[in-house]
Amino acid sequence: MSGAAPIRVLVCDDQVLVRTGLVTIIDAQPDLEVAGECGDGRTAVDLAVELRPDVVVMDVRMPVLDGIEATRLLAGAGVAHPVKVLVVTTFNLDEYVYQALRAGASGFLLKDAPPVQLLHGIRTVATGAALLDPEVTRRLVGTYAARIRPADGAAAEDVPLTPRELEVLRLLADGFSNSEIAAALLISQETVKTFVSRILTKLDLRDRVQAVVYAYRHGLVT
Repeated sequence: MSGAAPIRVLVCDDQVLVRTGLVTIIDAQPDLEVAGECGDGRTAVDLAVELRPDVVVMDVRMPVLDGIEATRLLAGAGVAHPVKVLVVTTFNLDEYVYQALRAGASGFLLKDAPPVQLLHGIRTVATGAALLDPEVTRRLVGTYAARIRPADGAAAEDVPLTPRELEVLRLLADGFSNSEIAAALLISQETVKTFVSRILTKLDLRDRVQAVVYAYRHGLVT
């Protein structure tokens, strides 16, 4: 967009070749700018506080401080000025990705994703939206559903949502996109967006990622 300030990105990955590749891909875009780069979680936190990037692209496994804890310090509950974090990982680290999402990440991507998907992810997270690919969500949360224990005393009847909102939340947690939810419930996509907005407001959640975690923690999906 002409005249718009570029989206500033901090790249954090301990593998130099991977980090260099990410930096090269991002810097080649006219609407993106690499604000900094580093190879460990502690430096990632320090640089994010200093540089205030729009998005932090964060690896999970890093020395000194791992990506999950770094994400919690940058975007977790109680952080006064949270930073948007996009986690990148290899698929065999699903469980770590789930923990990162609980820690406050706005989304995740697989390291073998094509460059166009990475760029889309950065732009999506920068707008304040969550990046939760429906297919990967199904596989990720589905794989670990048995390990995600409902919060103590939590039950579906305690959730302050209408029956219709519960339907939408369950489909959301199953990895359905807005268009898929609309088709399943025979409603418009705009109506779905309205329901999702209401759900987030009622449950005091920041985005769809937190909604998925909430649904599993409260035993709304199995």
